[in-house]
Amino acid sequence: MIRRHGAALRAALMLVDLASAVGLFVVIAGVRFGGQAWEAAIGYATGFTWVAAVGYAAAWVLVLWLRGLYRIRARWSIRREAADIFTSAAILAVATFAFLFLVRLGDVSRLFLLVLFPAQAVLTFGTRVCLRRTFEWARLRGENARFVLIVGTGPAAQDFADRIETHPALGLRVIGHLAAHHGDGPEVELTRPVLGTVEDVVEILHANVVDEVAICLPVADWALVEPVTRVCEAEGKIVRIPMDVVGLPVQRGIVEDFDGQPVVSYVHGPDRALALLLKRGLDIALSGAALILLSPLIILFALWVRLVDGSPVIFRQTRVGLHGRTFTLLKFRTMVPGAEAMRDDLEHLNEVQGGAFKLTTDPRLTRTGSWLRRTSLDELPQFWNVLRGEMSLVGPRPPLPTEVATYDLWHRRRLSMKPGVTGLWQIGGRLDPVFDRWVRMDLDYIDRWSLRLDLMILLRTIPVMLSQQGR
Repeated sequence: MIRRHGAALRAALMLVDLASAVGLFVVIAGVRFGGQAWEAAIGYATGFTWVAAVGYAAAWVLVLWLRGLYRIRARWSIRREAADIFTSAAILAVATFAFLFLVRLGDVSRLFLLVLFPAQAVLTFGTRVCLRRTFEWARLRGENARFVLIVGTGPAAQDFADRIETHPALGLRVIGHLAAHHGDGPEVELTRPVLGTVEDVVEILHANVVDEVAICLPVADWALVEPVTRVCEAEGKIVRIPMDVVGLPVQRGIVEDFDGQPVVSYVHGPDRALALLLKRGLDIALSGAALILLSPLIILFALWVRLVDGSPVIFRQTRVGLHGRTFTLLKFRTMVPGAEAMRDDLEHLNEVQGGAFKLTTDPRLTRTGSWLRRTSLDELPQFWNVLRGEMSLVGPRPPLPTEVATYDLWHRRRLSMKPGVTGLWQIGGRLDPVFDRWVRMDLDYIDRWSLRLDLMILLRTIPVMLSQQGR
C-alpha cells in the first residue's frame, strides 16, 4: 500500500532534490568564482560546471536514497527528517573530502565545499517539508483521494482503518465497514459506519466509489475471504489482507509493509506506480499543449456551432469514470437541444448489441454535428477533462450511468482505469456492433497497458480522425 500510494510523493521528492542540488551548485559556484550569481548562472555556469553540478546532484540523491529518505515512514517527524538530512550532508562531505585527498586534487576550493554542504542540507530540508505539507493539504482537500472499504467489524478492522487514516499524505479514505454476517453487530466501538454485510458486497461496491477493499476478518470467517476477493478481482479492485489477521498463504499476492504491519496485496490491473505517474504527467503535458496550440481552432469551432446551430455551444453530460466516479464530460454540441429526452423513442433503432447506444444516421444531429462527429473534432473540449484528471488521453470509453447500471459483473472491470479520449475501441472497434467485444478491447488494453501502447494508440488515432471514421 505504501509502495503504490507513496509513488507520487517519492518521485516528487527525488526530482526536487535533484533539481535543487544542481541549482544550488551552480549559484554557489557563480558567487564564489564568477562574482555575480545571476551572471554566473547564465554565463559562467557552462561546460564543466554543469557536468560537475549534475554529478554532485546525482551523488546527493544517491546518499539520500541509501539513507532511506525516499521511503514513506510510518512515523514521520520534522526533527527526524532534519537529523537524517544533515547526517546525509555530513556523510557526503566526508566522502568528498576523502576522495579529494586520495586523488590529490588541490585546486578544488575548500571554501566552496564548506558552504555547499550545509546550504544543501538547509535547502533540502526546507523544500521537503514544504512538499510534504503541500501533499497533505491536497489530500485532505480530497485531491486524488482513493476510497477503501473495510471487510470486518472487529478490533483488527478498526485498528487497520485507523492506521490507514493516520497517513493523510497517502490520500486513502475509509468509507465504512462490512459485517461478516447478518445480525452481527460491531465487536468494538467503530468510528466509521457499517454499510452492510459481506452478502451485500456487490451492491455496496456499485453504490459507492471504492478503489480498494481491505479484508480484516477473524479466523472463524476465513471462508469469506475467497468469495470477496473473487468479486473484487472481477471488478478490478485492489484487495489488501493484513497477514497477522488472516494468516492465509501468499499465492499471487504481493507482500508489503504498512506501518510496521505485513499486508498481502492482490492487484487486479496495472500497478506500475511510476509508469502510471508518468502517464498522468504525459496527460497533463499533452492536453495542456493541445489546449494552447489548438485554441484558435477551438474558438473557431465554437463560433461556427454558435452561428449555425445556436446555443449552447458546449454539451455537458454525466459520465462514469475511475471506479464509479461521476464527472461532467465536455463536447461541442452536435445534437439538437433535448436530444437526450428523445433517446427512448429511438432505442429500437440502436445498432449496438448490449450496454451502449449508437446510430450511424442519428436524426438528432445538427447541421454541423454530423461532420464534427465523423472527424471526432467534437471531442476537443475533453482535453479540459484530461487536464482536470477526470479522464486520460488513452483509456476505455467513458460510459453513461444508465449504461453502467446494465453492466454484467465482468463489464465493470473496465472502470478500473480512467476513461480516455481515445483507445483501442476508437482505432479498431468503433464500427463493431457488439458491446461485449468493445468491453473485451478495453480489458485487453487494461491487461496489456504500457506507455508504449498509449503512444501507439495516440499515433494511430490521427489517421482515423483524418479518414472521418468517427462515431
